[in-house]
Amino acid sequence: MKKISIGFLLVMGALPAMAQKVKFSEFDLSNGLHVVLHEDHKAPVVVTSVMYHVGSKDEVPGHTGMAHFFEHLLFEGSKNIDRGQFMKIVSQNGGQNNANTSQDRTYYFEVFPSNQLETGLWLESERLMHPIINEVGVKTQNEVVKEEKRLRIDNSPYGNLISSVFSKLFTKHPYRWPIIGSMEDLDNTKLPDFLAFNKKYYAPNNAVLIVAGDIDPVKTKKLVEAYFGPIPKGSAIPRVEVEEVPITTTIVDTAYDANIQIPAIIAAYRTPGMKAKDALALDMASQILSGGASSRMYKKMVDQKKNALQVAAFNYTLEDYGAYLTFALPNGNQNLDSLLEDMDEEIARLQNALISDEEFTKLQNQAENDFVSSNNAMQGIAESLANGYTFHGNTNYLNTELDRIKSITRQDIQDVAKKYLNKNQRVVIYYLPKKEAK
Repeated sequence: MKKISIGFLLVMGALPAMAQKVKFSEFDLSNGLHVVLHEDHKAPVVVTSVMYHVGSKDEVPGHTGMAHFFEHLLFEGSKNIDRGQFMKIVSQNGGQNNANTSQDRTYYFEVFPSNQLETGLWLESERLMHPIINEVGVKTQNEVVKEEKRLRIDNSPYGNLISSVFSKLFTKHPYRWPIIGSMEDLDNTKLPDFLAFNKKYYAPNNAVLIVAGDIDPVKTKKLVEAYFGPIPKGSAIPRVEVEEVPITTTIVDTAYDANIQIPAIIAAYRTPGMKAKDALALDMASQILSGGASSRMYKKMVDQKKNALQVAAFNYTLEDYGAYLTFALPNGNQNLDSLLEDMDEEIARLQNALISDEEFTKLQNQAENDFVSSNNAMQGIAESLANGYTFHGNTNYLNTELDRIKSITRQDIQDVAKKYLNKNQRVVIYYLPKKEAK
């Protein structure tokens, strides 16, 4: 019999294409865990995932990198899973798994054939109920994280670009340090610190469990109650709001990267967090500027003037704030200031005139296509449901987000450009090759 891969099943599970509303049920366990069930029988696949409302912004100076470190550490094992066996159990049962950390949350997921639903629930409950956190695991993962930092950031071209920008764009908020943190901080963080972080943030009342796919909701609810119900509730977590002082004059800085030969120029603007309607309008503004070969910045700088190898404008939206970045790589010996001038001219065009009807129609179509593409697989649906609950307090946000996108007008796009994308409100970074010491 021919073996069917999880990848094929995931594609089959993508067929709903989000043209229809995503149906789900939700409930809370007595320990505060929020549970969302999405039933879809188009493919024999199930996703089990847990999103914890903890990211790098929940760290404190001197202990940065802990949230990302836990993304690794909680694969070490548990009372009932021997060290190093977690991922082996997943693969032996025909599944795939991964995890990722942002400034605002940590997300774990497994994709299994639907007959392994209970395996997925057991694994995630073990991670939450009684993980083994000891000196051996901390030391092992310390080396893993250091190697990841070397490969993905320190030795990767432009690997420190975003952190260079954020360190200037934010002066008070924890967004100012990178997700992976400081290796010096992790070396100085001791076992009691890790245990305290786990106890504070890895609690059922700080998490949402999503089970999506080929499930029977009644049976699944009973399994969830059996595996997650006995886990003790954690203490309430105080959320500290950190307000940044507005930027009122251009901040200019230089950063160096030994891994690049081509310099870059970046202009970054502090923008509102993801709950604001303005964040959606800024997303659409970035599509006008650099969303494909027909976008304004690309046509002007790459196609016509040929002074740039690459240009980009994007809204890096987070929970508390966002960062709107414009970016360019010069073609040959082009002056970086001239590239900044060209990008500024295109932002000024957005500020001074409404985009055309033709541009707007194309923009709406592209926004809808991007939304559908990001939510057309079971894994994408599961994460979107988790995001809705975690960041908007509304699991149904997934079913209303496209309407919110469609409600953005040409005037809204012009207004956000005028409000947020001004020269006196930004950070400009000259990102340069680091010269070898003589």
